[in-house]
Amino acid sequence: MRHARVLQPNEKDFSAPVAINEDDGHRRFYLSVPAKFLISLLVAVAWTMLSVYLSVPWLDELSQVIGRGFAVALILFIAYVPGFMNAFLISTILLDRRPARQRPASFPPVSILVACYNEANNIADTLTSLSRQDYPGDYEVLLLNDGSTDDTVAIAKDTIANLSNHNPRARFKIVDYPQNAGKAAVLNRGLDLASHDLVVTVDGDSWLYLTALRRIVERKLSDPPNTLAVAGAVLVRNSRTNWITRVQEWDYFHGIAAVKRMQSMYHGTLVAQGAFSLYEKQALKEVGGWPECVGEDIVVSWALLERGARIGYAEDAMLFTHVPEKLKQFALQRKRWSRGLMEAFNHHWRLLFKRRMTTLFIWWNLLFLPLDLVFTFAFIPGIVMALFGIYYIVGIMTIAVLPLAFFWNAIIYRVQKKMLTKQGLRVRRNPIGLFSYVVIYSLVLQPVCVGGYIAELIGLRKHWDTK
Repeated sequence: MRHARVLQPNEKDFSAPVAINEDDGHRRFYLSVPAKFLISLLVAVAWTMLSVYLSVPWLDELSQVIGRGFAVALILFIAYVPGFMNAFLISTILLDRRPARQRPASFPPVSILVACYNEANNIADTLTSLSRQDYPGDYEVLLLNDGSTDDTVAIAKDTIANLSNHNPRARFKIVDYPQNAGKAAVLNRGLDLASHDLVVTVDGDSWLYLTALRRIVERKLSDPPNTLAVAGAVLVRNSRTNWITRVQEWDYFHGIAAVKRMQSMYHGTLVAQGAFSLYEKQALKEVGGWPECVGEDIVVSWALLERGARIGYAEDAMLFTHVPEKLKQFALQRKRWSRGLMEAFNHHWRLLFKRRMTTLFIWWNLLFLPLDLVFTFAFIPGIVMALFGIYYIVGIMTIAVLPLAFFWNAIIYRVQKKMLTKQGLRVRRNPIGLFSYVVIYSLVLQPVCVGGYIAELIGLRKHWDTK
């Protein structure tokens, strides 16, 4: 995907907007959200039942080798559960119609918290992109330096001093903490300093597309009243660096974006990610702010969900972030994400028994542990066995799911491409990344996730693991 184009000075327009309704102009038969949920659930159940019926020969053959119980468990997490998830996701995306985004007559002021540690290479770009937002309201940018040992602060001061033609409504302030305290701690300090009721978090190695702030606020104001947070769309900026960044481009563009679309449709995006999200300040205060853990964004999101809040998703409020460029860094990041998921369950397990549509996705996340374990210790060895002509685990039935995978990817690609096209962006050619994402990615990702689960279960020391 092409990087966000830099806004030129003569392109800026900070005049007060008029109320608009951004849809595609077509009237559609209306289905309520619960009706869509029921339809998607029925489709997923039907697909799973068909899978069970078709897999009986496979189950019988595998049972002769490892016993009925183990055979059922393996096929359950190799085929049935993933099939249910994919069918539900496809149905939801096909039924999804983003609610119209209403542009208000006036925009509320916003506080933007930029927590950073040793971001000398990126902070200038982040601040520059923030200065060029087309947001018609006032906003303050609090740069929270968490004890950086490089030139982050000096570069930030020079950048702010040299910002010309930036939005006159923007105000920048550097808050320099000499001692590193961790991301959660520095964000909570920033929350106390924030002047406005709406708070946005932005990572210090990012580039916000020029409409990002306006669109995420519009989504918040257009969504139901109990929407206390909105996740923005995070895409990859350094996707052309090497193989691992090319793969992550498809993960963010396809996988992560699709899951957030699905979850938000049923009123509960599970993670308002720290890289780019909007929150109501008072709601954050009521749940105690960001907790001191490696998965502070998912844990605080689940705290809001446990209180009955709705978390939305602004699929067209785009931020481009730098992703890990080395396999080790990538593994450490995803290991941290896995530990964050377990922290969320540890703090907010009651969500498993809360009556709302998104409870399905809480259970869904709970199944990631057995899914990743079976994939790592059964499916991957099954691939090796298949290379030697032993098809008990990986065989014809495995190949039979490829059409569903192709269909799923085609749908997500079409939806995401349409969203980018509306904003004057295009999907760049990345065949190597796509092939690696479809064929190789899970072989690396899921064993890494298992490592994260094990590290959390046995209580290994936690690190941020990015620098």
